[in-house]
Amino acid sequence: MSNTAKSTFELLAPAGSLEAFFAAMEAGADAVYCGLTEFSARAKARNFTLSETERLTALAHQQGRRLYVALNTLIKERELPRLLEILSALTRFAVDGLIIQDLGLWRLARQHFPELPLHASTQMTVHNAAGVKVLEGLGFARVVLARELSLTEISAIRQQTTVELEHFVHGALCYSLSGQCLFSSQLTGNSGNRGRCAQPCRRRYTMGDKSGLFFSTSDLSAIRLLPRLRAAGVMSFKIEGRMKNAEYVQTVVSAYRAVLDAQGHELPQAINEAEETLVEAFGRGTTTGLLKGVAPAGIASPSTKGGIGQLLGQLERAQGKTVWLTPSATVHVGDRLRIQPQTDLAGAAFTVQGLFSAGRPVKRAEAGRPTRLETPFPALFKAGDQVYKVSTGKGFTLSAEACQRRLAAVDLPALPLRLTIGCPAPNRLSLTATVAGCQLSRDYEVEMLPAQQSPLNHQSLQTVFAKTGQPTLRLAHLRLGPLPSVAVKPSRLNELRRDFYAILNQQVMEALGQRQRQRQLAAQASLLPPLAKAPLGSIGWTVVGRGARDLTILNQPPLDGRVSRLLLPLTPANVQAVSKGEPPDRQRLGWDIPSVIFEDEWQAFQTVVKRLIKQGYRCFRLNNISHFALFRPEDDVTLLAGPWLYTINTQAALTLQGLGCDQFTLSIEDDRDNMAEVLAREPGAGAMVIVYSPLALLTSRIPMRQVQQGSILTASTGESLRLDFSSGLTIAYAGQDLSLGGKGRELAEMGCRHWLIDLSHKGLSSQAGQAVLKALLADQPLPETSTFNFERGLA
Repeated sequence: MSNTAKSTFELLAPAGSLEAFFAAMEAGADAVYCGLTEFSARAKARNFTLSETERLTALAHQQGRRLYVALNTLIKERELPRLLEILSALTRFAVDGLIIQDLGLWRLARQHFPELPLHASTQMTVHNAAGVKVLEGLGFARVVLARELSLTEISAIRQQTTVELEHFVHGALCYSLSGQCLFSSQLTGNSGNRGRCAQPCRRRYTMGDKSGLFFSTSDLSAIRLLPRLRAAGVMSFKIEGRMKNAEYVQTVVSAYRAVLDAQGHELPQAINEAEETLVEAFGRGTTTGLLKGVAPAGIASPSTKGGIGQLLGQLERAQGKTVWLTPSATVHVGDRLRIQPQTDLAGAAFTVQGLFSAGRPVKRAEAGRPTRLETPFPALFKAGDQVYKVSTGKGFTLSAEACQRRLAAVDLPALPLRLTIGCPAPNRLSLTATVAGCQLSRDYEVEMLPAQQSPLNHQSLQTVFAKTGQPTLRLAHLRLGPLPSVAVKPSRLNELRRDFYAILNQQVMEALGQRQRQRQLAAQASLLPPLAKAPLGSIGWTVVGRGARDLTILNQPPLDGRVSRLLLPLTPANVQAVSKGEPPDRQRLGWDIPSVIFEDEWQAFQTVVKRLIKQGYRCFRLNNISHFALFRPEDDVTLLAGPWLYTINTQAALTLQGLGCDQFTLSIEDDRDNMAEVLAREPGAGAMVIVYSPLALLTSRIPMRQVQQGSILTASTGESLRLDFSSGLTIAYAGQDLSLGGKGRELAEMGCRHWLIDLSHKGLSSQAGQAVLKALLADQPLPETSTFNFERGLA
């Protein structure tokens, strides 16, 4: 096991359960990341209570390891007070890092709990050096890079920043860039940005007469690339898997530990042995992702089964709780199996309790032998369902109960105290202690006897008073004042010791509790109160168009007085087309910066933005944290925060305002109730509500081979997706656009004064675009559209 205090590199393991935490520690992880029962991006994992997290942190520190807590979800307005309580507790526990996505959470942590080291989650879509440098400037200690980067791009980022870089090396991949996915949210209202992803990318879709798992990726395995990742500047190697069991965690961590610890000539053999070990982890097929600079053919294959585990075959028969199959590999009692229906419904997993072969009970069923086994699920399975082995029941052996006992036995860190003992008068002993900013002085009557051989001295008093009897206190330093050459009965010394430390402990705990309450109250006082409702007024529009032909909307009756500004996508074609025509109204024409700009594209965008500012354009919409690096304070521009700079609480809005944004956009996936709460506390930056927009459900750097632009995919439940490759990325749009047409009066009463209308996919001058504008002008519902989460709620 490596000595983490001396190690430059860190092996970071997942823990979605207590068993997985201990498995990671035993396998040699330098650090572990976990989630709480609240605000976790893996809400379906078992996760941990605050009390458990305190002990996990203490145990990690006792072993020279680190513990990071993932609070990497978007926070609703009404959840902010509870968030502050959690931040206060985590500060007290001295966790080693907080992994976050929400910019509002960043603001609260920096202002009120600056001791907490902050790590930028991969959910922030940090994919270029500019984004890393902006976050470094905001005080982040570490950035978790997007999983779509190549080794060359990572190296280029490393050369431009000194902040710690973390990268995933093993586990499940998302088809979409993290933080750019609304797929689950659109289908179910359960948002991946809120830790509740329903994994629609693992479902089967049809395209014409073809059917496949178009968005189901293989698992990442970068075991052979660890030396190159080191050389590129990654210092923390992260294993995905907070939903995985302890056996998986132990297997994967031990494999990567062996490679990271291998020296020189040992490395090739260590990698080969690690790959053999990883076969036992029962994941999907593996890929190196985009690390080598191109997407390998197997990164997402529609014809490949996406299930986790070793495929054992299909059920031949099912009756009640009993199923029959002929497995392709040996099955043991204690193995964990998952039976996957032929539909897209989730499978059911269970541990094998009984096996029968040739009519007899057996401990193991050999490959190729007809086998009967019992499941816990009556009448759930059918012939043809697929059976996967997902773990062997070997490896990590501690039960959940044993792990709980081990955690309960952890000693929490005690507060160091300084004690002074003196003799102010005959037969009086004085004790004065200072600890955690508190001081206690007490005098005690004692019978002092002349001592010829063993008078009170530093050693004897150290022995007595080192036993504080309070788990929260430890004697760090003892100082003696003048003492006569006397002795005191040990029973009396022990008596006054117990009394003194009991009083001291109570005083310290009350003081610490009071300080924590005062800190929380001060933090909660910074939350914005509801404002008095402003009178209803006119609604301004910001409209996103498609190209130069849409410039006519700026002077189009009856929209002339309604449209505050027109935004055009910032593309070379649009910039060129606008420059060729009649000079537009540069005060009302702005530019929409694409959310994804990789390293080799950055300089070109930087150049064109500077040129546009020089030409007199003053409005730009930002869609990624990196975009702030395109502007200087002296540029005198109007910056709009777009929907990918998620704003579902007022603290996030205040952060964006502090970064220079004049207006922000309420999250496109937000619901009515939370929108109303944010609008009721309008922080002054100017909220825009999206009332019409296409729904980009995912944005990916993974190409779809042999699929044409504009192709339509259909799910078994009837939802359709439109594929767009025109930007060089793979973007899947929902079959229905978002529209809040007919909700205008309600939005106005909530406090909305500015609409955002995105017609970049239709064009404003098209018949479809004109129909949308006409309906919105009359505040009428639009057919064949969706209100997304506005009415059903965002989970």
